[in-house]
Amino acid sequence: MHQQAVAAVIAGLKSAGVSIVCYLPDSLLKELYPALDADPDIRVIRVTNEGEGAAICGGVFLSGKRAALVMENSGLRASAEPLARMGLGAGIPVVMIMSYRGELGENNWWAVPHGITMEPMLDALRIPYRVVEDEAAISRAIRESYDWSYAAYYHSAVVLGGEIVR
Repeated sequence: MHQQAVAAVIAGLKSAGVSIVCYLPDSLLKELYPALDADPDIRVIRVTNEGEGAAICGGVFLSGKRAALVMENSGLRASAEPLARMGLGAGIPVVMIMSYRGELGENNWWAVPHGITMEPMLDALRIPYRVVEDEAAISRAIRESYDWSYAAYYHSAVVLGGEIVR
């Protein structure tokens, strides 16, 4: 990620009122994590798996604050059960910011399944999402994701792809 994209993610989170970020690091977003760690306005919680991050973000919602789950798109499969229970069962929204691993142009064989399964998984869980490939659109996409999720009491996702993560 270029520093402009990192700054845009953080600006989008702050403009959406996010004060807590849960993340499980991945290499495509590696420049984002030190910036999140260093930001005095954002509390960072590093998680051991994405399902744990989704559950923590749901708890943050119940406390009246806003959280984000930052992860590689493969984490969607790991977090499917808590997302289904919270979203479909209880109306507890989780906003996810994901890297688009496995999209066209991917050169790692092991990452291709992440791209193949992400959009069908989001559709199966009825999670609206936006794939963002332009740095100028990052902050707005994040803010609009929070606006929608907190109005609908349901999850949404911003997927960072293309040149943003290459």
